[in-house]
Amino acid sequence: MNAVRAFWERLALYLPVLLMAALAMATYWLVRSSPVTSAPELETAPRHEPDYFMRRFAVKTYDAKGQLKSEVSGGEARHLPDTDTLEIDQIHIRSFDEEGRLTTAKARHAITNADASEVKLMGNAQVVRDAVSDKNGQIQPNLTFTGEYLHAFMNTERVKSHKPVELIRGKDRFTADSMDFDNLERVMLMTGRVRGQLVPTPVPGF
Repeated sequence: MNAVRAFWERLALYLPVLLMAALAMATYWLVRSSPVTSAPELETAPRHEPDYFMRRFAVKTYDAKGQLKSEVSGGEARHLPDTDTLEIDQIHIRSFDEEGRLTTAKARHAITNADASEVKLMGNAQVVRDAVSDKNGQIQPNLTFTGEYLHAFMNTERVKSHKPVELIRGKDRFTADSMDFDNLERVMLMTGRVRGQLVPTPVPGF
């Protein structure tokens, strides 16, 4: 009896330790059996490096009516994902406004937005708007802008430059150190050394 009693007393003494060991084993088993969840991947910001290239390409866009809106071609284009812009070498653009009036642009190098509605032209840059007839039926002569840098907004017919530029309107010629021309508002701001040559329109019968 004394031996049995001693056994149970010793078992009661070690019982908490045995229970803790069993609990630890059960916890370990549950951890091993649970599916491992991977740490969420951190989204990295787009870098200012090209994510794709195009060579000897031509891209056309159309409006909702299926009419040609713009055509961009060039020797090579590099897309920059962080700004969603294209760097284009030997660029040539044909752009039509809502009235179907054509504006063309070209340069050795350019940076454009996704739809080529805003273009920064660099190196032997030129923007040409064909002669058009205004709302009053009067013919507006063609406009030609040339310079080493032109910032053209194709849809709003605006051309800016902080560098020397030349504007030819019909037979008239203007040069300036900088320019901001808004064709829709018929406003031209030229600053710096401004020079102009106006050729009078002949009057019939004189």
